[in-house]
Amino acid sequence: MAAHGRGTSIPPVAAILVAAGAGSRLGAGKPKAFCEVRGRTLLDHSLGRFSAHPAIREVVAVVPAGFESEIDSTGAVRVVAGGAERPDSVAAGLSVLSADIQYVLVHDAARPFVPADVISRVVEALLAGAEAVVPVVPVVDTIKRVFEDVVVETVDRSALRAIQTPQGFLRSVLAAAHDAGGRPVTDDASMVERLGSAVVVVNGSEESFKITTAWDLRVAEAMT
Repeated sequence: MAAHGRGTSIPPVAAILVAAGAGSRLGAGKPKAFCEVRGRTLLDHSLGRFSAHPAIREVVAVVPAGFESEIDSTGAVRVVAGGAERPDSVAAGLSVLSADIQYVLVHDAARPFVPADVISRVVEALLAGAEAVVPVVPVVDTIKRVFEDVVVETVDRSALRAIQTPQGFLRSVLAAAHDAGGRPVTDDASMVERLGSAVVVVNGSEESFKITTAWDLRVAEAMT
């Protein structure tokens, strides 16, 4: 699948948008990615960002089983059903990529406002030779380690970063990480770290915040 009718002059980069989560903390009674902000679903907002980016050749949306028909997949986007856990959903996305794709971006559809320049920084780092890339923002709150409702330690935040998406990978490295399996993780970079691969960081953006709660959804409404 060549998204947007683009030729091979576009770098061999694909984006997998993970949208298969139930979103129970949002309390919307539907999968989170299908909640709307200003008349468009979170997934639709995310798809627009990646489909329009000049460095993305293919886009795959991974949705809950039964929701495949909710997405217009006429040429520009391939839609597949996800699995019970995040790694299952990413693996489903990987399985339908064209053979010539060498780099893969994995993005949470619940981050619908990722700026184009963040996507560009991740792609540029991959093309420059990185095996894995994650966008990050500084941790601004004071962080304390707590045990049984008592503060044990105040953590030095100077070396801490909050991780965002899209996370970018050399396709072969991401596939190997998924093949290796292991305990459940909350992001793909953690799986790659287990292999001993270096994960490079680039600047993320506060605009690329993750919608998790009803409050986040109200903030998103105010942004648009």
